[in-house]
Amino acid sequence: MTDLQGHVAVVTGGNRGLGLGLAQGLVAAGATVAVWARDEDRTAQACAELGRAIGVRCDVADEAQVSAAMARTLDELGKVDSVFANAGVTGGAPFVDMSLAEWRRVMAVNLDGTFLTLRAGARHLVERGEGGSLVAVSSVSAIHGAPRLEHYSASKTAVLALVRGLAVELARHRIRCNAILPGWTETEMIEPGKANPRWVDATIGRTPLRRWGVPGDFGAIAAYLADPTLLFHTGDSVVLDGGYSIF
Repeated sequence: MTDLQGHVAVVTGGNRGLGLGLAQGLVAAGATVAVWARDEDRTAQACAELGRAIGVRCDVADEAQVSAAMARTLDELGKVDSVFANAGVTGGAPFVDMSLAEWRRVMAVNLDGTFLTLRAGARHLVERGEGGSLVAVSSVSAIHGAPRLEHYSASKTAVLALVRGLAVELARHRIRCNAILPGWTETEMIEPGKANPRWVDATIGRTPLRRWGVPGDFGAIAAYLADPTLLFHTGDSVVLDGGYSIF
């Protein structure tokens, strides 16, 4: 079992859904978590549930807020050992009708926010000089077609390129960089789709495990990727989709 006693992790968007599942897995392994998110009430509830956690208000698309969130985390917890860039948004529109504003709204959080979060983490880990782990949450939409979600899938594909580049550049600092690619997961993001029984049947029917994921399915992989003893695992893209992408 992974032992993260004394470990400090940042999880963006960690106050709900998949991000909360990541945070729960880290805390279960012994880590203390800094939950960065915009909704302060939800963050307070999540931190009360997690126990060993602090809440930090942060819009990851805002460079100044990301810098301030890292400064506050270091001030309160003293260090950061791993960073999970999970915060993301989605939206749907026919491509021919998609506005530039909508495209940029999704990119600002999913790509720019991931860049800013991982850069803040990398700066601290490089300066500290003790290695660490950077993890970005992508999506299986990065590796197969996602109609009406081209902005979302493009952002998630770009995240994979970012992770691979960081894995090479930061290896000399003993900083590992990996990505998680979730499949369909029971979160608020898929609430609109659940109103369509045909879509529900199609997505579950194509998943060999015959169900969507739940946030708790991601706790163990979070602890694994944060584990400081896994010095040789970097540049990877870990798919957790119940077999959806291979069926």
